[in-house]
Amino acid sequence: MQKITPFLWFDTQAEAAADFYTSVFPDSKITNVQRYGDAGPGPAGTAMIVQFTAAGTEFTALNGGPVHAAFTEAISFQVDCRDQAEVDEYWEKLTADGGEPGPCGWLKDKYGLSWQIVPAALSELLSDPGPGRAGRAMQAMLTMQKIKVQALRDAADAG
Repeated sequence: MQKITPFLWFDTQAEAAADFYTSVFPDSKITNVQRYGDAGPGPAGTAMIVQFTAAGTEFTALNGGPVHAAFTEAISFQVDCRDQAEVDEYWEKLTADGGEPGPCGWLKDKYGLSWQIVPAALSELLSDPGPGRAGRAMQAMLTMQKIKVQALRDAADAG
């Protein structure tokens, strides 16, 4: 059992969001749906709480009615990627159907949730001990939306 579970508040889209997230990540599934009964406050039969696993991490989504505070970049989920192909795959899926690219590997999905799509090479290059390599990689990253591994490597090696 996971000790801390991300809990996401939606107006009415919790089940659709869970379907979306479980379609994006491997090792994902909806594990439980609790539905509103006749007592409400939501319409009887609609999802109240949706529990799901995405890439092995448990989440809970609530249809709690109009959100008092929308998702912001203050909370995001980091997706660690092996290589450019994995970066491209998650970037494409999470920005589809109304998602928005952001700077430096960040994006918002169609529900407004923020994600960081991070290739392993980024950490490697930003922590490089070579004089100037990390700085050149950082400067290159700051010009990108989706992180491009080869462009980072080229920038780091340009010194």
